[in-house]
Amino acid sequence: MGVRAHFVGATAMASPWRKRRMCVLLAGQPVSASLREVSATGAFLETNARPALGLRVELRHPEAGPITAVVQSVSCEGISLRFDLTEKSVAFALAAITADMSNPAA
Repeated sequence: MGVRAHFVGATAMASPWRKRRMCVLLAGQPVSASLREVSATGAFLETNARPALGLRVELRHPEAGPITAVVQSVSCEGISLRFDLTEKSVAFALAAITADMSNPAA
């Protein structure tokens, strides 16, 4: 039981160093977006943009560069994007995660 409490506390402490990078979403017009989650297969963006489901868009990350995606879902908090699983999408996700972890004070 003590081990579980230790893990729960450690997990709760993991997020303060992660910084959400501001990105640009190109879905007609450029719109700012905050990258909340990212993986090799997609991302969740906090944004005011509400592009149509299935629309092909471009996400531009300041360190990871651009990637094309398809709008998978839309919610009141933002949008989910789906990437084609390729070497480029893996590199994009790794670069975005690394950028979030590298300069925690900034």
